[in-house]
Amino acid sequence: MPEEQVNDEASSEIAARSYADFPARTFTTLGRTLSSVLVVGRELLERRRASQPSPQSSVANLLNLCADLLEHRGEASGLALASEVAQGYQTLPTADRLKFFSGLATDFDVDRDAVLAAVENYREDDCIENLWAINHATEAPRQKLFRRINMAPEGTRTLVAMRGHLLDVLRTHPQLRGVDSDLKHLFISWFNKGFLELRRIDWSSPASVLEKIIHYEAVHEINGWDDLRSRLHENRRCFAFFHPALPNDPLVFVEIALTNSIPEALPPLLQPRPDMVQDERVNTVVFYSISNCHPGLASVTFGNFLIKSVIEELQKEIPTLKYYVTLSPVPGFRNWLLDADLEGLVPQHLADRVKGPLGAVVDAQVYDALLKLCAHYLLRVKSGRLPHDPVARFHLGNGAQLHGIHGGADLSPKGREQSAGIMVNYLYDLPKIEENHEAYFEEGKIAVSKAVSRLLD
Repeated sequence: MPEEQVNDEASSEIAARSYADFPARTFTTLGRTLSSVLVVGRELLERRRASQPSPQSSVANLLNLCADLLEHRGEASGLALASEVAQGYQTLPTADRLKFFSGLATDFDVDRDAVLAAVENYREDDCIENLWAINHATEAPRQKLFRRINMAPEGTRTLVAMRGHLLDVLRTHPQLRGVDSDLKHLFISWFNKGFLELRRIDWSSPASVLEKIIHYEAVHEINGWDDLRSRLHENRRCFAFFHPALPNDPLVFVEIALTNSIPEALPPLLQPRPDMVQDERVNTVVFYSISNCHPGLASVTFGNFLIKSVIEELQKEIPTLKYYVTLSPVPGFRNWLLDADLEGLVPQHLADRVKGPLGAVVDAQVYDALLKLCAHYLLRVKSGRLPHDPVARFHLGNGAQLHGIHGGADLSPKGREQSAGIMVNYLYDLPKIEENHEAYFEEGKIAVSKAVSRLLD
C-alpha cells in the first residue's frame, strides 16, 4: 500500500477514534492546540502566496484550494488550507454550488487508466501489494480531500452541509452520484454508533440546544417555547444523539410520552398541559416523533440505534414499563391513494369518496374503507421487496410489529394531507424484535397483529 495512503488512513482512524475515547476536557485542549497550529499555518500560507495572483472566479479559486489541499504535506499549513476550503464553501454563492460539485465530480474522480493498469498488474501477479494498488486506484481522490477538510475546526459541519446541498440537485444531475457516494461512505464511518452520545433534552438544557429542537422538529411542528415546555413535561421525554464534531447540535432526536395505555390519537399527546399519570401506573412508552436534523446525513442510520438506546435508558428509570409503541403518521398513504386503481379494494361507489377532501366528520363507510385501504397500502404496496411507506420501512426494519391503525387520529391539515387523518402503532415487542427483523429482511415477512390482519379479510 502506498505510504501516502497509509498515512492518510492512519490520520483518519486516529481522528475517528479520538471522538469516542477522549473526555470532553481533551477536546478543549485539542481545540486550543489546533487554534495555535492554525495561526502558524496561516502565516506560512500568506508568505507563500505573497507573489501569487488569485483566480478571478470564486469557484475556480475554491477548486484550486482543494487541489492544493489534496497535494499538501505540511501539517500547519495543511490545516490552514483545510480551514480555508471549509470557509470558502460556506461563503460560496448558492448559484455557484453546482459548478463546484461538477468540479469535484470531474477533477477529483478516479483515473480510469490507473484502475485498468492496477487490475492488469493483479491479473499477472495476485500479490497483496497489487491488491492494495487496486483499492488505492479505485478510491476517488476527493475522498482523501474530504478527509482532509474534515480536519478543519468546522470541517465536519461544512461537509454535512455540502452533502445536504448536493442532495438538492442530485435528482436532476445524476452525474454527481459519485460525489454523493463518497461523502455517504465517509459519513457512515464517522457517524457510527460508537461515536454517538445519547443525551436527554429537558428544560435545563442549553438554550441553543432547545432552539435547535424547535427548528429541527419535522413531524409535529413545535409552536414556540410554551409548546416545547409542554413536550418536556414530567410525563414527556426527549432524547437526542450528539457527535463530538458537532457539539450542542443534535443529529436526531425522539419525543416520547409516558402513558398507561397504547394511544389511538395524537391530540392527547400534544395538549398544552399533558395529563399526569401516576408513576406506578405508567406502563407504556409512546414514540410519537422522530426527527433527523441534518439533510446531509440522509441514509446514515441513527433512528434505530436511538430507539433501542432510549428503551434501555427508560427500563432503568421506570421498572413498570411493559409496552414500547409508536404513534406514527403514514406519509405516503394519501399520495398513493389519489393515484391508485381501487377496483376490487373498495366498493365502486366509495372509490371517489375516499379520494375526496377529508372533513372533520367522516362518514362511517368512508372511515372503514380508509382503514382497509391503509392496511392494504402498508402490507401489500411495495417498493422492491419492502413496504412503500418510508415510516413503515423504518419501524418494520427495526423489528417492530404493525400493531394498530386508527382513523381520525390526526386531523391537522398536515395529517389530513399526508395520511388521510390516519395514524399507526408500531409495537416494539422486545423479545421478538430480532426475530421480526430477520424475517423482514430475509423473507420480506411483516410482523402484524391480528387486529390489522382482520382489516384485509
